[in-house]
Amino acid sequence: MTFMQKHTRPRYDATAIAQKYRQAPLLVLRRLITIIWILGGFFLRFKLDEWRGVEDKNKYKRARELREILTKLGPTYIKVGQALSTRPDLIRKDFLEELTKLQDELPCFDSAIAFQIIEQELQRPVKEVYREISPQPVAAASLGQVYRGVLHTGEEVAVKVQRPNLEPILTLDLFIMRSGMSKFKSWLPLNLGHDLTLIIDEFGMKLFEEIDYINEGKNAEKFARNFQNDSTIKVPKIYWDYSTYCVLTLEWINGFKLTDTDQIKAANLEQNQLVEVGVIAGLRQLLEHGFFHADPHPGNLFAMADGRMAYIDFGMMDQLEEETKETIASSIVHLLNQDYHRLAEDFVFLGFLAPNTKIEPILPALEQVLGNAMGESVKNFNFKTITDQFSELMYEYPFRVPAKFALIIRSLITQEGLALTLDPDFKIVEVAYPYVAQRLLRGESPEMRQRLLEVLFKDGKFQWQRLENMISIARSNGENFDLLPTARLGLQYLLSEEGNYLRRKLLLALTEDEQLQTEQMQRLWNLVKDDLKPAKLFDVALDSLREISLTEAAAIQQSK
Repeated sequence: MTFMQKHTRPRYDATAIAQKYRQAPLLVLRRLITIIWILGGFFLRFKLDEWRGVEDKNKYKRARELREILTKLGPTYIKVGQALSTRPDLIRKDFLEELTKLQDELPCFDSAIAFQIIEQELQRPVKEVYREISPQPVAAASLGQVYRGVLHTGEEVAVKVQRPNLEPILTLDLFIMRSGMSKFKSWLPLNLGHDLTLIIDEFGMKLFEEIDYINEGKNAEKFARNFQNDSTIKVPKIYWDYSTYCVLTLEWINGFKLTDTDQIKAANLEQNQLVEVGVIAGLRQLLEHGFFHADPHPGNLFAMADGRMAYIDFGMMDQLEEETKETIASSIVHLLNQDYHRLAEDFVFLGFLAPNTKIEPILPALEQVLGNAMGESVKNFNFKTITDQFSELMYEYPFRVPAKFALIIRSLITQEGLALTLDPDFKIVEVAYPYVAQRLLRGESPEMRQRLLEVLFKDGKFQWQRLENMISIARSNGENFDLLPTARLGLQYLLSEEGNYLRRKLLLALTEDEQLQTEQMQRLWNLVKDDLKPAKLFDVALDSLREISLTEAAAIQQSK
């Protein structure tokens, strides 16, 4: 029998939390005074530095002080600091460097208490559960700490133990934050275009998911299933017999932090390859699986000696709907094609612009800001630049950041930051765009085929240059893209009933202005002829016809 069903999973409920603490005003007042006293003192000292002209001299001192204050205020504020540590668009560099330490440089709680929690949760002495366990934690995080152990069956394990009394601490702080945002949001120097309490609610929901170790274990197993055929990704095994809501026992990972460049070099690991593995894994999470790791900071990602990348800590995950995934994929292509009208339509669908927003007045500003971020070349694009430039739009136009996308943006910026640690010249789009182009060209789902059509046709006209660009960029990843299977999928689609629209459009494109577009066809053929030898292409066409015939025959048989 396992212990994973011992606890009922708590859920974040803003209404229930508010009802609870309205009946305990003294408790709320005591905590509020503590927060105001500590944070108020910091901001007063910060302002005094400005007034006295010593801001630059004291900036590192104040940054360190802020980190220590957030640590002192406890888990909720540590999580806030961690979130801010991945937002270079909002936080100054000196503060950013200090807040980054909140990811893995946190104080531990007493091991005696931790072992007591293990025994209470697993209902047996620690020595009966683990043959060996480290007397002190090997790592401490905002919500728990980790011990290294060995099971009686010999497996090396990591044992995560949750900090005591987390729920009441988190709920009280969330209530105060939400009440403050609700009452004073009009005074805050922010124009996010929507209710700030939604951000607190999203934050609260994610915190409650993180303190449920059963949920984390299930997330890890789902993540592992998604990457089961990927030899570059490692996910630790969960030992359910020794796991509960507050204790999680999982496989020990031997590896190095991605920021530990010296150890990575000593292990003769190829840094550029690690960068590509990480970025492709992140893109697959967002655009294929829709189930993504929302907290990929350096403490949660390890390079292994065999070149694999290991993910740990699956407490903060999120799920995207299918249409959202496809829209993100097409929006990347619309951005790189500088099709700002369609990009604005994507923004409306994704929630960055309200449904009733008039797009036309925004397009010039969108083109100017995103055009500046892009620079003269796709290779100049990075998410840090785009968030810096995009923040300018939020004060003049009705842009907003949906709560779900705050996590995605955080994830992307963090992954880009990690990649830049390994390769200072890294450009995320050099990996991202070939991957997106490959997915669109393969057209593996009706939704993705629809996105491809949206990219290839503009104002009813076929965009030959875009197709050439996509094929060139998709092939820039060399060994990762084989054009022949893509051609097979394309032929199957063209010959199917679903491809009727594209067949008609291509015929029109080929005879545009009553002239056969031989020049465009010749350019395209020169681009693909080395991959699509006539004999191979003929075989692909026969296979496609055979599969179409079998599908139609099956459909006829079913209709009888």
